[in-house]
Amino acid sequence: MAEKIDMEEGKTSNGEAHLDEPVANGFNSCKKSSPEPLGQRVKRIVMANLLVILTVAGVIIGVFIGLGVRNMELSRTQMTYIGFPGELLIRLLKMIIIPLVVCSLVSGAASIDPKALGKLGGWAMLFFLVTTLIASAIGVVMAFIINPGSVTGTKPKVPFGTDQDGMNILGLVVFAIVFGVALRKLGEEGEILIKFFNSFNEATMVLVSWIMWYAPLGIMFLVAGKIVEMEDVGTLFASLGKYIACCVIGHAIHGLLVLPAIYFIITRKNPFTFLWGIFTALATAFGTCSSSATLPLMMKCVEENNGVSKHISRFILPIGATVNMDGAALFQCVAAVFIAQLNDIPLNFIQVFTILVTATASSVGAAGIPAGGVLTLAIILEAVGLPTNDISLILAVDWLVDRTCTVLNVEGDAFGAGLLQYFVDRTSKPEEGAELSEVKLEEDPTSAAPEHSPLIEKRGGKCDAESAATPRSEKESVM
Repeated sequence: MAEKIDMEEGKTSNGEAHLDEPVANGFNSCKKSSPEPLGQRVKRIVMANLLVILTVAGVIIGVFIGLGVRNMELSRTQMTYIGFPGELLIRLLKMIIIPLVVCSLVSGAASIDPKALGKLGGWAMLFFLVTTLIASAIGVVMAFIINPGSVTGTKPKVPFGTDQDGMNILGLVVFAIVFGVALRKLGEEGEILIKFFNSFNEATMVLVSWIMWYAPLGIMFLVAGKIVEMEDVGTLFASLGKYIACCVIGHAIHGLLVLPAIYFIITRKNPFTFLWGIFTALATAFGTCSSSATLPLMMKCVEENNGVSKHISRFILPIGATVNMDGAALFQCVAAVFIAQLNDIPLNFIQVFTILVTATASSVGAAGIPAGGVLTLAIILEAVGLPTNDISLILAVDWLVDRTCTVLNVEGDAFGAGLLQYFVDRTSKPEEGAELSEVKLEEDPTSAAPEHSPLIEKRGGKCDAESAATPRSEKESVM
């Protein structure tokens, strides 16, 4: 019997471990495992962040190319040749705007049954909608106060025409959302179309990922061409610095003042204690630029540190990761006003209102788009008739701004979960609390689509299905 036990533990009767079998003892296994060589670790980190490294390198090389040929007397045709690879990137992105808008918004609107949300879920959706609209308004106000694009000397030497007329993007966004809700209303009869749009959306995402690998080359020539066009490069960089500051300050105002104030007014609890409980998740969001990679850790933080039940966290956090894009909406509104100021185009009240509504509405599907930020920005520019050529400037610095965007998005999701827990504790009615267990989503909640930067594609940032998945007993009650 003793010999048998030793064999089960991976040892022979004389105590020697088998070389061809895994050692069962975890301590011995860890003791014998050698640390990862430095070269392999560096290679792994580089491969995981290859796209952002290539993009930053493209920006730097583009700056040197632009400064190198800037003093040459170039004709308009030669300027066009320099910017052609970058113009190709813009054309590719504009090519997939309509398919992505329609498919992603229809899929997002049809993925959740409005009836299954219940009253508490409805309040959560209202919270997400209101906070996103407030974030958009803060972005517009900050852009008009700081005026990042109103810098003399940034006008291009060669005027380029725009072809923005005739596309009703706002109407398309509204139609896609309403159409998705209508498909859900049809029940089984609408399942075929819902699956079609889901498949169409996934296929379009593959196309976007291919385009994003071309982005570093396109951005390099876009930056070079923009530097050649500008009369004063120093003022252009100063303008970009003001744009970055505008976005970061706006995110700080919304994340440290607006969201905590809403939480305090409703719950009368210290919001910064709540924030401290999710600090680890916020740091992860800043480092990964991915809401999906942060989702399992966010669930753990709000459940263990802030007292949110599993039913609530696993109900509201995946939904928030899809429809709650406070940081992205704020950044897109700042970028739209920045581009208008850069081209000396005044915005009237109707255009400002269109920017607010479009940024808020299109954020419903932004999380399902690998290049969600830049594509939604292109939608906003199309909606108000602004040129899309200057998206190159946004792309050049988006890898930095997107980090604070992700932090704000994740923070908004967490406060939504905290408020929902407060409502459940206050009502303490079993029938209302049971509403959450009856919610049926199209997919596993933890498989919420990741938020991607136009410059960063985190292939390794997907959620750990086992760590964040709902227990079997809960899934059975859900389904």
